[in-house]
Amino acid sequence: QVQLVESGGGLVQAGGSLRLSCAASGRTFSRNAWGWFRQAPGKEREFVGAISWNGGRQLYGDFVKGRFTISRDNAKNMVYLEMNSLKPEDTAVYYCAATRRLMSALNPDEYDFWGQGTQVTVSA
Repeated sequence: QVQLVESGGGLVQAGGSLRLSCAASGRTFSRNAWGWFRQAPGKEREFVGAISWNGGRQLYGDFVKGRFTISRDNAKNMVYLEMNSLKPEDTAVYYCAATRRLMSALNPDEYDFWGQGTQVTVSA
């Protein structure tokens, strides 16, 4: 059974940093692109960023503006989201997802496997 498990969320003050991790089990994702999405209460799920199968290409949502970095470790079957200069509007549940594609995708419908999410709360 395939499982994606996020960790690293929590409460942080505005301007602070968090590093989210996503660990996969049940199959290898070394030939799959990964994505991060987020969803705030009352809002639709939003694309945060994605990374291609070999890490050679990353895509980010417009709101990121250089604050976040996605990386991956295929040997560990993990993907990471480093978030800096956090703002209260970054408060949301963050989800990692894996697609069957090699290259990054913005559309959540392109992703086949999802984690359960981790809460990130940024206080003013």
